[in-house]
Amino acid sequence: MSTVQPGPGVAPRRVVVTGLGVVTSIGIGIEAFAAGLRAGASGAKPITAFDTEGFAYANACEVSDFDPAQWIHRLDPEDLGRATQFSVAAARMAVADAGMAVEDVRARRALVSVGTTDGESRDLDQLVESTLATGPDTYDPQAAARFPAGRLSSAIVREFALEDAEAVSIPTACAAGNYAVGYGYDALRSGDVDIALVGGADALCRKTFTGFYRLGTIAPEVCQPFDKNRQGILTGEGSGILVLESLESALARGARIYAEVLGYGLACDALHPVAPDRDSIARTIAIAHRNAGVTPDQIDFVSAHGTGTKANDITEAGAIRQVFGAEAMPRTVSIKSMIGHSMGAASAVALAACAVALTQGFIPPTINHTETDPECGVDCVPNHAVEADLDIVQNNALAFGGNNAVVILARYLPDRVVAGRTGAGELSPV
Repeated sequence: MSTVQPGPGVAPRRVVVTGLGVVTSIGIGIEAFAAGLRAGASGAKPITAFDTEGFAYANACEVSDFDPAQWIHRLDPEDLGRATQFSVAAARMAVADAGMAVEDVRARRALVSVGTTDGESRDLDQLVESTLATGPDTYDPQAAARFPAGRLSSAIVREFALEDAEAVSIPTACAAGNYAVGYGYDALRSGDVDIALVGGADALCRKTFTGFYRLGTIAPEVCQPFDKNRQGILTGEGSGILVLESLESALARGARIYAEVLGYGLACDALHPVAPDRDSIARTIAIAHRNAGVTPDQIDFVSAHGTGTKANDITEAGAIRQVFGAEAMPRTVSIKSMIGHSMGAASAVALAACAVALTQGFIPPTINHTETDPECGVDCVPNHAVEADLDIVQNNALAFGGNNAVVILARYLPDRVVAGRTGAGELSPV
């Protein structure tokens, strides 16, 4: 992450969210997605992305009715892998949602930061299958050219013909979306850029589904985070891209402000390749609170990583309890119950959900819920959204290898006092 700080006597800029673009299994575009969240829609269905013969069960949250040509105008969609198509489409939606033309973005110093777990592993699946069947001489050259993960961000730059832009793809697995947002937040706070298109993207692939299946963590039918009878994750796909800009910029152009980014926290414990660590998660939450200048009692709800596996849900709930206290735990929800685990896109889509929730005044539900696991002990807003007057929300993202990232969003208030990092984690009022 950027460590550049404003010069002496220069206050860090406040950073706000002014545009949202989403591609998900419960809705494409922010209006459809918001409606799906409110309704507790489910994206679970049998997989069509690849041959599932030999698997005892194969449900996922696959995106249907996605036409890349509707959103991708300058590039040839056939030259882009599916995850890259998602990222470019979501970026196009986000810019339009922010009330900007592409020319407006082109005129600014821009950052494009996209997180991913698999990149274009769907194309890699195809290349491996071809190699096993007939040898490497039968590679599809177009699929081979689509494979580099850096294209998830560089394709946005190419589609918008940006001339003064940095393109970064962040590979911190299932926390990558939050990492990408943090990267953009730092760049805007310090004045390095004028606008940031940040988020994550991933597409269903056989490699990842098979890996989780072999680990015994794929649910047979639906994902049930925090439920006593949960059986694991459902893989998903899609993209979430957020437009971030300084508060001054947003006010100057009369933009709608979904939310303000108050801060974030990162920690990598590297304790175990796949198992989450409660103390590390709690430490990440505490870092995010400190850097955002908030206290636990100010958090109105937690958008949890909430994968629906036994280990994740108990460990994450324990970390939240460790920070908030057993008697003061906020409502803790998981939208993965609706859209599955979209890997590198997951936390970015969840942040979009948080921004919508802050704006519209509701808490999304955790669907497919029958009985809360007493070892989790959270109010997961079961099955039905609830109306709520929200001020500050927390978005958790946990990843293999101990890569954890937590982002804090708040409803925009003109007179809010925002904590600003002035170096070495110190805070000062802005």
